[in-house]
Amino acid sequence: MPEFLNKDFMLDSPTAVELYHDYAEKMPIIDYHCHIDPADIYSNRKFENIAEIWLGGDHYKWRLMRACGVEEDRITGAAADSEKFEAYADTLPRAPGNPVYLWSHLELKRYFGCDKTLNPGTAAEIWDFCNDKLARDEGLRVRGIIERSNVETIVTTDDPADSLEWHIKLASDETLRTRVLPGWRPTNLLDIENAGFASYISKLGSVSHIHIEDFSSLKDTLLRRMQYFRAHGCRSCDHGLRSIAYAPASDERANEIFTKRLRGATLTCEEADQLRYAILAYCAKEYARLGWVMQLHLGAIRNVNSVMYERLGPDTGFDSAGSGDGLQGLAQFLDALNKEGSLPKTIIFSIDPADNLAVNSLAGCFSREGAKGRVQQGAAWWFNDTYTGIKQQITAYAEAGALGNFTGMLTDSRCFLSYARHEYFRRILCNVLGDWVRRGFYPDDMGSLGALVQDICYNNVKNFFSI
Repeated sequence: MPEFLNKDFMLDSPTAVELYHDYAEKMPIIDYHCHIDPADIYSNRKFENIAEIWLGGDHYKWRLMRACGVEEDRITGAAADSEKFEAYADTLPRAPGNPVYLWSHLELKRYFGCDKTLNPGTAAEIWDFCNDKLARDEGLRVRGIIERSNVETIVTTDDPADSLEWHIKLASDETLRTRVLPGWRPTNLLDIENAGFASYISKLGSVSHIHIEDFSSLKDTLLRRMQYFRAHGCRSCDHGLRSIAYAPASDERANEIFTKRLRGATLTCEEADQLRYAILAYCAKEYARLGWVMQLHLGAIRNVNSVMYERLGPDTGFDSAGSGDGLQGLAQFLDALNKEGSLPKTIIFSIDPADNLAVNSLAGCFSREGAKGRVQQGAAWWFNDTYTGIKQQITAYAEAGALGNFTGMLTDSRCFLSYARHEYFRRILCNVLGDWVRRGFYPDDMGSLGALVQDICYNNVKNFFSI
């Protein structure tokens, strides 16, 4: 029986072992989509205890604790950090198969040098051991964690109204080895039905020194903000959408709807879709002109538990994977941009694993001479970044396209220890390829396979994002 989390865990063949240790393991990380706070990188934040770094803001762990009946006070509430850690330790042994179980132990091993498994019997010892390390080891401050993880570039998610203050400071900090770039994320702009939409537009105009009174001035503002982001290193944009409704409207019609919404009027579903589409289509054309990569995260049902949303706010673990709503609107959106010569490089993430074939076949419709993987599926996302989900995504990508073009893994995380997810992904990737060799599906050509692995782990994303 293999030892838990040994050096070859998840690697079931000699080919997989060689691919991982000789090719994948040593590649730098480009984390092209995450939700960490750049201010923490600038200040080189020091964490007081393992609960603070581990449980603060990590809704994956919060969901697991809630599933085991832990009271909210010991998850996001006022309970002492030691109590929260104990509650998590009580939870973890009940979660075999959940990726959080392996991620947690990978993080203990890689960052703290702790080989013990976390459970109620070891919680006190691990708490003291890790907290002692945090207190004494400067390498467990934020920058040390990033450097230890071999992270070359980080791309955060930033609102168009953001001043990018911390990115500006980081860019001038010569002691930082890792590049930290902003990523344009217009969630508030596209949340047209939100009661705070008009206030947000006012804020956006204020930071741009433009009075936004119509659709034309909104576009002027967005262009100015994109230019500002570009000047500070932005290479990509990200959009979290339930789906894309193909609802083209003239600028005149978009202006009518926009000014109506600014006055506080409630829009019909059709009007909201038209305005959202007009904004998204305008932005996409500018993304193409700027050379940005457009990321589309589709399918999540947000804030399902309204009681807890009112209590804790968004991004606290009460979102759900949605069932497939079809991708017709997305297909029409991409086609409309392509017809105008304005289709940017695009990565599509669907939270529904049933969409794997549809997304990959759709992506293949927009290939272009001289551009590898111009439109492609992103890594298994959110509820799918499991052992099974990652294998399914890799297989679907390979079977419907050219796996060698894949841009690989991202953390999509708020936790600085989550770079271990790249190791998790790389081991699964190498094991899938090793299994294909073992079955005679691909030649045992280590040179070709090794280059493929290094491309997926690093080279492709570096080239795709022009980083």
